Amino acid sequence: MLKRHARTACTALAAAGLLLAGTGGATADSAPAAPSAAATLRTADAPPELLAAMRRDLGLTPTQAKARLAHEAEAGAMAARLRDRLGAAFAGAWVDGADAATLTVATTRAADTAAIRATGARPRLVTRALADLDSAKAALDRAATAGTPVRYVDPRSNTLVVEEAEPGAAARLLAATGTDAALVTVVRTAEAPRPLYDLRGGDAYYMNGSGRCSVGFPVTKGTVNGFATAGHCGRAGTTTSGFNQVAQGSFQASVFPGNDMAWVAANAQWTSTPYVKGSGGANVQVTGSVLQPVGASVCRSGSTTGWHCGTIQQHGTSVTYPEGTISGVTRTTVCAEPGDSGGSYLSGSQAQGVTSGGSGDCSGGGTTFFQPLNPILSAYGLTLKVTGSDPGPGPGPGEPEPGGTWRAGTVYAAGATVTYGGASYRCLQGHQAQPGWEPPNVPALWQRL
Repeated sequence: MLKRHARTACTALAAAGLLLAGTGGATADSAPAAPSAAATLRTADAPPELLAAMRRDLGLTPTQAKARLAHEAEAGAMAARLRDRLGAAFAGAWVDGADAATLTVATTRAADTAAIRATGARPRLVTRALADLDSAKAALDRAATAGTPVRYVDPRSNTLVVEEAEPGAAARLLAATGTDAALVTVVRTAEAPRPLYDLRGGDAYYMNGSGRCSVGFPVTKGTVNGFATAGHCGRAGTTTSGFNQVAQGSFQASVFPGNDMAWVAANAQWTSTPYVKGSGGANVQVTGSVLQPVGASVCRSGSTTGWHCGTIQQHGTSVTYPEGTISGVTRTTVCAEPGDSGGSYLSGSQAQGVTSGGSGDCSGGGTTFFQPLNPILSAYGLTLKVTGSDPGPGPGPGEPEPGGTWRAGTVYAAGATVTYGGASYRCLQGHQAQPGWEPPNVPALWQRL
């Protein structure tokens, strides 16, 4: 454990996304097309600080970075629709290429490949469904030790990967759980993941006047301002002071291990802002919390090492720290160091999660894990502070509100269903709803049933 104390490029993919969404172009007898995923997530508005970090860490020019962000947004929406369509045969999806323009979707059913190809995605026929590999991983998670510190499903290889820190540890784990070795790829590792110890995302805060962590994302709960962060940074009742050592607030709830989530309620001196600290201290806006797919770019802000970028390697990873196992975290290629724990992960302007732990450093590189943000918002009833929300046209004068079960501020997981305006919709990508993101307006997030 580490403690710290005291546009052209987008055309084909966007067109495929619109095909899946069923929006097409407007005609004289139809309503205007709903916005694409890239428009919904405002990838064209990526701030200079984010683009600069993507140039440094991913070798992308600003034009290439914007194209990649747009491709990732469209691919995420497309993959979500295909996952819904394929059902139990779905075996994962990922993006490839420097511009993330290639989306691959795996299935166990040969009859699905033509339908996948018709959307513009690349099909891959495999033998194991994602749900089956997830089930096998859950069994390993219950018996894992520090000898097998990291476990995740790799859709590219269609296997369950077990990282082995001690010779024979993976074999012992498989034997103890009765797991078929054919499902598993064993990777030797010298890394030992640990929590990265040490109101704007990425700013430092101090716990009980000593240890230091980083603010994840500013939030509100009713009239209370605060922020989401990592659970290992403090327990309920732990007091905090801000980057300037001024009294700030206290932890209201915390979970670690199991998950790595917490939130801090701030006192009246502190106000939540919709920003993350970028390069040179500049503000980087946060506009939502749509989780991006494997292969997508992601950037992190932390109070020790500042801005660094990389890519998402796997979702749903399990990590065994010395204190115990946490599950449901996302594995990334972004580096981090002590004091960065709790800090913000962004993909474009979409909040992804808070830094949990990892290995390596920002000199030689490393692997880090983040606790996804949406489960934190949902668990504690928090509202992410966002900027640039467009409330949309709304009902006309004298017209009734649409009604239904959809509510702004609710965290919706993929597969959730709501009603709105007399129609039913299924959530395609997990996110916290906000004004302007009503189901009919965002086909990248909602599918009409």
